[in-house]
Amino acid sequence: MRRKKRKVWIVPMVLFFGAAVFTATGLAAGENPAAPGRAMARQAIKSDEHWKTADHSKHKALQVNFESGPRITDACLSCHTEAESQFHKTIHWTWLAAEQKDGKLIGKAGDSVNNFCISTNYTNDKSCFSCHPGWDGKSDGINCLVCHGRTSFNFKEAFDDYAVFSASDDPEEKQIAEDIQKDIQKAAQNVDLPGRTNCGSCHFYGGGGDGVKHGDLDSSMAKPDKNLDVHMGTDGRDFKCTRCHTTFNHHIAGRIYTLPAAETRKSLVEDDQAAKIACESCHTATPHKYEEKPNDHTDKVACQTCHIPTFARVNPTKMKWDWSKAGQLKDGKPFSIKDCYGKESYLSIKGEMKWDKNVTPEYHWFNGSMATLTVKDIIDPSGIVAVSQPLGNKDDSDSRIFPFKIHQGNQPYDKVHKTLLAPLLSGPDGYWTTFDWDRALSKGMASMNLPFSKEFDFVETTYAYPTTHMVAPKDQAVKCIECHTSNQSRMAGLDGFYMPGRDSFKLLDLGGWAMVIGSLIGVSLHALGRIFFSFRRKNASKEEETP
Repeated sequence: MRRKKRKVWIVPMVLFFGAAVFTATGLAAGENPAAPGRAMARQAIKSDEHWKTADHSKHKALQVNFESGPRITDACLSCHTEAESQFHKTIHWTWLAAEQKDGKLIGKAGDSVNNFCISTNYTNDKSCFSCHPGWDGKSDGINCLVCHGRTSFNFKEAFDDYAVFSASDDPEEKQIAEDIQKDIQKAAQNVDLPGRTNCGSCHFYGGGGDGVKHGDLDSSMAKPDKNLDVHMGTDGRDFKCTRCHTTFNHHIAGRIYTLPAAETRKSLVEDDQAAKIACESCHTATPHKYEEKPNDHTDKVACQTCHIPTFARVNPTKMKWDWSKAGQLKDGKPFSIKDCYGKESYLSIKGEMKWDKNVTPEYHWFNGSMATLTVKDIIDPSGIVAVSQPLGNKDDSDSRIFPFKIHQGNQPYDKVHKTLLAPLLSGPDGYWTTFDWDRALSKGMASMNLPFSKEFDFVETTYAYPTTHMVAPKDQAVKCIECHTSNQSRMAGLDGFYMPGRDSFKLLDLGGWAMVIGSLIGVSLHALGRIFFSFRRKNASKEEETP
């Protein structure tokens, strides 16, 4: 009896239909490409429409003549009765962290120092008040319009002009005074929730100029496109700062010196009352599609690490400030030099500076807290002093690999006391006026009741800034090979752990190659075996068919 021939066409047919089903499934998935994290984020911002219950131009309290800024604040407080007491407790007013440690006042109004403008000298340097939300520093009360005003109205100039023209007996000048007063009232009535321009009036210009302090916050973020920031882009989601920096009793969510921006990484799915300050708040801890490899990174790698490939993508940011070079004169006069970006690379009152654009961040383990130095801390001037540095390590479950701008400085320190010094910069005794370091340092330290040995030098320093803005579109995210490579890996500065592609471990590599070669040999032997036994079956079949 003859054996029936196998229907060998069944195998390719099964493979064909399997491929067809796989392709169809892929196409179906492609019709809805949104990853879960994006879907959750869209749900979180679904009710973004802002509606009002009051027209401030109709309030009687805002229709009177205002001769000074504090009178406008009085009008605001006649309705918003608790606002002043709330705001006085916030860091935006005090410039001090809530918690002090070891007798040191943490904050720019306290003992903290930096490596750009160095110190406010307990706010004795009045030039620093240009960024304080008061009418005249802290002396004349809060200025509600810094955060809530919707116009860039110059109140100081208007009040000065009004005082002059209203005191005149000339009818024309009296009319000018009335017109000025109408403009003042109109500006006072035009209020709303804080916008990007309100926040940016200080935060874009921190450290003394546009883009000096932060690499991811500058004037380009006032009206960015989504190519610069996918969240804040005016042609995209058009987020305001308060969309993520949520507020309670005028306390605005965000990192405060040593304190992290958020105590937990809860998403709104886990807690619908959670702050929206973290990426996970809206996108959850598994934002990518199911079983995609990036989801396996979120317990060790911050979202910002992949999604902010570079910072300062439109405007340059200051990367280095050398105070030791300050004081040079040309023909007995201060001078300045500008670089290729039109920024000052040298200024007599500030020294030598370096600016850059499209900067690749440096990466460090970060648990949300920073270690910062004060004028009371002992330093080691034999090396580079980290004035501010991130806390965290690979073994800390709260730590993630995070991107930073590292600002380099060279600033004065006390050679005897081994502490950083806080010079007075502005005013008649300040360095910007006298070009006398000894005098500026003496005045600055005396204003803080701190010792100064009169012996000083300059020490190299670094200051770390977490990078969280300028989130790029997903097609510009950092590629895997930019980290998992032995050639100029973004993670080259991190050690203490094994990273595939970046690191070489001889025993592991040998084992891996042995598995690859063994697999090839096994597959080859299997294929040869199938061929050999196939021939034997064919020969056996022919013998059976032979009569």
